[in-house]
Amino acid sequence: MTLAQRTAVTPAAPLRSGGGDPRPRRSPRRGDGWWALVFLGPLGLGIGAFYIWPIIQTAGFSFTSFGVFGDAAFAGLENFTRLFTEPSFYLSLGNTLLYTLIVLLGVPLAVVLASLLNLPGLRFASVYRVLFFLPYVAMPTAIAFVWRIIFNGDFGLVNYLLSLVGIEGPYWISTPGFAIVAVAIVGLWSSVGFSMIVLAAGLKTIPPELYEAASLDGASRWRQFRSITVPLLTPSIFFVTIITVISCFQLFDLLYAILGTTATNATLPRSMSLVYYFYQAGFVNNEKGYAAAVAMIIFVIIGLVTFLQFRFQRRWVHND
Repeated sequence: MTLAQRTAVTPAAPLRSGGGDPRPRRSPRRGDGWWALVFLGPLGLGIGAFYIWPIIQTAGFSFTSFGVFGDAAFAGLENFTRLFTEPSFYLSLGNTLLYTLIVLLGVPLAVVLASLLNLPGLRFASVYRVLFFLPYVAMPTAIAFVWRIIFNGDFGLVNYLLSLVGIEGPYWISTPGFAIVAVAIVGLWSSVGFSMIVLAAGLKTIPPELYEAASLDGASRWRQFRSITVPLLTPSIFFVTIITVISCFQLFDLLYAILGTTATNATLPRSMSLVYYFYQAGFVNNEKGYAAAVAMIIFVIIGLVTFLQFRFQRRWVHND
């Protein structure tokens, strides 16, 4: 058989689409999957011990009633029935929603700040980012101490600035209706830095060629911001919104540090949040079963709000 005949009989080797090494790849061995379990095992144990098991345990406690000495008795739906008929629960839920709405105003503010700091040729942009981010990493107790002075009704900076325009400011921390707003202003101030850093990272993923093409077409900076920056930044905006909402529903330390026991003062409309209401029930009134029911409702509300945000993200998040 000639060489030409031999070549015609021998089947041609299949071409690899990606090119590269023509040698056959080694198929995974049966024991390779155990290595994944070895590396993921410690993390899985930590999540199970410190996250999943406490949730299951709290769910069980929500159907019980604890005595003075810690003995638990099955109570059925009694804790949840009481919870949904308690005015303080709805008041704390309303305060939490109000706090969340005010703090969420920091997201569009962070979009504007991140866009301004991303302008070409801006000097000391890194310094500005650090200054905006510092409140996010500062201790809530230190932040609360400073803002308690700023919101002081007699010599605070806020009331002094209001007096310059002829407005007599209230006693923010102890006046009904103003206390939760004052805390929300602090929460907005401290969260803008984190949102701005995340959004600034998202801005780096937008191709500069789009802005160059828009400039050649005569688009103004405002037009570029509306038509390029905001649509392509919606994935980062969505992420920041999710994180902000979850953190707002977990409000406790900042509220407690600023208001203290004033948040539950019976002579004033209460300014407590949902987590503060849980703390009041479980650690002040020593009603562990009822507090567990409050914790489960908080868990369900956060899960529901997060689900709705993911559900409606298709309508406004640019995924291309």
